[in-house]
Amino acid sequence: MIKILFICHGNICRSPMAEFWFRHLVEQAGLSNEIEVASAATSSEEIWNGVGNPVHTGTRNLLRRYGISVEGKRAQQLTKKDYQSYDYLIGMDQWNMRNMKRILGDDPEHKLSLLLDYSEHPRDIADPWYTGDFEQTFSDIDEGCKALLQYLMN
Repeated sequence: MIKILFICHGNICRSPMAEFWFRHLVEQAGLSNEIEVASAATSSEEIWNGVGNPVHTGTRNLLRRYGISVEGKRAQQLTKKDYQSYDYLIGMDQWNMRNMKRILGDDPEHKLSLLLDYSEHPRDIADPWYTGDFEQTFSDIDEGCKALLQYLMN
């Protein structure tokens, strides 16, 4: 079983969007028994008294258009032990990567990457919390998820 953890700042916009979209692509490819997907945050800003906030309405509404529910998903924070639990820990931008390294420490197994590193045009994925552009974020996540799935299938 390949285990993938998508990571962003708060785990309410980009990383759950990548988690649920990638899970959808994995199901379509008939690989659900081979690939496990989750998501987490580098910060605790969206977690109050141990309970994470639900997925942002922008992400929720966008995925709903594709028939994908994010019901029950709540923000959770990345922990040092996640490094041993997952095969791939995939951030959305350079800021996430810096914070992932701060939390996880060294990367001796080369498990850390950015989602668009798997695409033909590596770059950061903008945070729609700040830009308000969930469509552009989804376009970038779709590009990265399809490239990642292709990478895993080769």
